[in-house]
Amino acid sequence: MTVTTAQPAVARTHPLAPRNLVAAAAGSYLPLVLAVVVVALPLVWMVLSSFKTPTELLTRDLSTILPSSLAPTNYAEAAREVPFARLFLNSAIVTVVGAGIKVLLAVFTAYALVFVRFPAKKLIFGLILVTLMVPPQVSLLPNYILISGMGGTDTYWGIILPGLGTGFGTFLLRQHFMTLPASILEAAEIDGAGHWRRLTRIVMPISAPSIVTVALVSIVFEWNDYLWPLVIVSDPSMMTLPVGLTLLSNSESSVAKYGVLMAGSVAVIVPVLIVFASLQRYVIEGLTQGAVKD
Repeated sequence: MTVTTAQPAVARTHPLAPRNLVAAAAGSYLPLVLAVVVVALPLVWMVLSSFKTPTELLTRDLSTILPSSLAPTNYAEAAREVPFARLFLNSAIVTVVGAGIKVLLAVFTAYALVFVRFPAKKLIFGLILVTLMVPPQVSLLPNYILISGMGGTDTYWGIILPGLGTGFGTFLLRQHFMTLPASILEAAEIDGAGHWRRLTRIVMPISAPSIVTVALVSIVFEWNDYLWPLVIVSDPSMMTLPVGLTLLSNSESSVAKYGVLMAGSVAVIVPVLIVFASLQRYVIEGLTQGAVKD
């Protein structure tokens, strides 16, 4: 005869018990707060420094974190030293044209790789993936020789042309296009819709979040690009904002002028932050689209 012993009941704790709260804070909220601090602290320090006087910047007193005044003196001085209006116009032209062409090329290429039948399709897609593994610095010298030989120095098209191919955008859109229901496109094809109509009437409207994601990544890249515009442009009137800050750095080489440099940096970062904040919900939706299936 076997005797069974009763198993002890497992004690259940309340979800809001102090032990559970501490575990949730240590496992989730604390790493999140640390990540936000690491990302946001340099930006906050830069904005505060843009309003500080040279004395406040060079002091060793850690208690003087906040500036004594919010007067935009450093911004006014930076505007006198560097033609920000012209630099902003150059950056806007390069960003809008470059990012727009990048998105169109990515959409057309991804559509062709998914919905158009042609030989060596997988090989071409493999070559596109290879471009993601090659650092852009490798092509800097060949691009400079090619563009300068074509007379593209100190021109908008010379800045825009080498970066039009976007392997990331093509890859992201191709993966999303592959999740689209084939029955919708087959029905449109039966009704006589060609590739252009299927792309503009069906694929692009459904894929709007993914396309916006590619557009935002392209906008941020074009706006912040520094190395290639620095190499191909020598005329100050054709410089973009990131390159134009080098003029401010050269004219304000004294340590006491760090506040002016911080003001110029804020002027460069704020526009792209506004664009990113306004489109961030599309980025999240575009990156998760197709990850969950019914």
